[in-house]
Amino acid sequence: MSTPRFEAYGLPGLPEITPGTDLAEVIAAAEPGLRDGDIVVVTSKIVSKAEGRIRKAASRTEAIEEETVRVVARRGETVIAQTRHGLVMAAAGVDASNTEPGTVLLLPEDPDASARRIRQGLRERLGVQVGVLVSDTFGRPWREGLVDVAIGAAGVRPLDDLRGTTDPFGNPLVATVTAVADEIAAAAELVKAKTAGVPVAVVRGLASWVTAEDGPGARAMVRPADQDMFRYGSADVVFARRTIREFTGEPVDPAAVRRAVAAAIAAPAPHHTTPWRFVLLESEQSRTELLDAMREAWIADLRADGLSEEAIARRVRRGDVLRNAPYLAVPCLVMTGAHRYPDARRATAEREMFVVAAGAGVENFLVQLAVEGLASAWVSSTMFCRDVVRKVLGIPDDWDPMGAVAIGHAAAPPRPRPPRRPDDFIVTR
Repeated sequence: MSTPRFEAYGLPGLPEITPGTDLAEVIAAAEPGLRDGDIVVVTSKIVSKAEGRIRKAASRTEAIEEETVRVVARRGETVIAQTRHGLVMAAAGVDASNTEPGTVLLLPEDPDASARRIRQGLRERLGVQVGVLVSDTFGRPWREGLVDVAIGAAGVRPLDDLRGTTDPFGNPLVATVTAVADEIAAAAELVKAKTAGVPVAVVRGLASWVTAEDGPGARAMVRPADQDMFRYGSADVVFARRTIREFTGEPVDPAAVRRAVAAAIAAPAPHHTTPWRFVLLESEQSRTELLDAMREAWIADLRADGLSEEAIARRVRRGDVLRNAPYLAVPCLVMTGAHRYPDARRATAEREMFVVAAGAGVENFLVQLAVEGLASAWVSSTMFCRDVVRKVLGIPDDWDPMGAVAIGHAAAPPRPRPPRRPDDFIVTR
């Protein structure tokens, strides 16, 4: 069997691209010898220029903010952001190079549509069936250096799904999906060269990846957020925590909860103590016994308050978030290592220090659950019947239950969070 071979070459001498330039016409003039099965790789910068995606901006920062859906990470002036296309890249794809001073280039509005238009134009002018990729430069987590990837595609099969096949040794492939379009874009960049002013390359010899239909485009390569293990960057990991009150029946991985406990006990605490304990209710029986006992205690309290049976029933229904969760955790506070003071003022302050530490641990726990892909809700109810909780769970008298955490997989996306301005919560002296 012959070894597959391909070649890549750049198209030098293209004119300066301005708004309204017909890229298909320019490319056809530069390379009238295009053949069926060739793949034309076009740098996104000239696509943006041709489509008028040029913005006059005194500050690149303003343009980045406008193009950003969410900030994934920030360090100094460097921002890694998700764009409306779903792409996660530096500066939301806003480029201040290769454009006139005082202007910046934005990504094409729809790179897949841009690729389709160029492909159709080349077909009309040259009568050839080619594939078209629109490429841009990406950095990569854990790796130095930049590579070009495909942000737009037409007539190119972007992914090669090998799952369900076997390797030469007969081992089943269960996770191998090759990003073919990205590999081609990276190969083309070697002959375009950023400083050489060659924005278009032709890759020949990979006709098996060229399709008659335009295909799904590069959008098919954007990983869905719920499948992305690195969804949360350093800038938004804290905001990943949302209160979720409706769960699916999907079971919870106990190992993921234990990793969240590891994050919880990394919280700060007074006097080098470890004031956190977590009771994990992994069986349905343990959850039911606790919640039934808590409900009876709650009803007794409400009756003592003089509420009607109808009002009591309404209140009790509010606690269903714990009952509907497939997993519960009860964080507890222990005061081991606390200093003893003879006066109430300092004794109260000492306990408050430990309570703050417990709250920090619970927050770490909730945030890490979100990072693990789990939904959660902290509910304070165990704090109102601590004796009942201690008895049912069989925990020591010096463990103070500090609420309960319902854990599961979200049945629906969280509601939009109302905006809060930090300045509304700040007093400067």
